[in-house]
Amino acid sequence: MKVRILRPAKTAMQSGRANTKEWVLESEPLPKGVDPLMGWTSSRDTMQQVQLWFPTLDEAKAHAERNGWQYTVETPHAPAVRPKAYADNFAYTRVGRWTH
Repeated sequence: MKVRILRPAKTAMQSGRANTKEWVLESEPLPKGVDPLMGWTSSRDTMQQVQLWFPTLDEAKAHAERNGWQYTVETPHAPAVRPKAYADNFAYTRVGRWTH
């Protein structure tokens, strides 16, 4: 079975970093099939619903190796933090006009 190990990104609805410090192990989705009778899209893969959370990357790798799973690690990219100051709104070198 193929699994991937990743650190989830923060959702668009949160401003903090909750649930982004742990590593998630989830299985790669198998192709879906079409039910011949009803024409619905279906899958027999129940591992798509399982997510395992680990505090460190090494523990996630060890768990995958212990179970004989092939894994790929998706490394997170660090968000660019641009320093901002309130005083920059009133700077003489400000690009653009300041209005009330």
